[in-house]
Amino acid sequence: MLDQEMREPLFDYLDENFGKIRILEEKVIQGSRADVLGVLDGYFTGFEIKSDRDSYERLKTQVKDYDRFCDFCYIVAGASHRKHVAEHVPEYWGILVVTEDGVEMERGADDNPHAELEWQITLMWKRELHQLLEMNNCPKYADKSRKFICGKLLEKVDHGLLKKQMTDLIFERDYTVFDEQPTIAEKKERQKKAVKIGKARSRKGKAADRARAHTTHYIGPGRKRRK
Repeated sequence: MLDQEMREPLFDYLDENFGKIRILEEKVIQGSRADVLGVLDGYFTGFEIKSDRDSYERLKTQVKDYDRFCDFCYIVAGASHRKHVAEHVPEYWGILVVTEDGVEMERGADDNPHAELEWQITLMWKRELHQLLEMNNCPKYADKSRKFICGKLLEKVDHGLLKKQMTDLIFERDYTVFDEQPTIAEKKERQKKAVKIGKARSRKGKAADRARAHTTHYIGPGRKRRK
């Protein structure tokens, strides 16, 4: 099975077996891109998909990156990987196998000993970080960077409470806030137009200045001067 063919049965399986879950696809985590990041009540679970056509070439690096961000990790394998996939992931990783008949739990996941809240908090939008500050009665730090705000939250808020608040906010996350915002290409096009308009106005202004400089002003009958 191909990657895209595996996703729909995987999502159905997660909805049926993982309770309240919000699924984020293709989420950048350090040097990797998580195929599926599951946000649950108070923790994060990662799912790396290896279709029947995929190799294990990048898996070692992917495992390290998933381990930083996810409290539980699963590899989701096509049927052709069933015999050997366990050799390529740590023992605390779970294994799900997707076949034409559905999804099978080959091995459940244990707590990931390497997950760090310092990495997980970087998944939050800046507006969400400010919400976390407000929820925990912290100063606003309006002019401070994301890194500074993350550091203050980790310093001042109990980590168990903070993670629960983080996952709650991601459950409520509304991606439609970006629907009416211009894309990077649109922003660049607008900037080009603004520059062209600015240059045109500048040329027009200079031409007007030259015209005024050669205008004859009459001061009473029979008298004139150049300005």
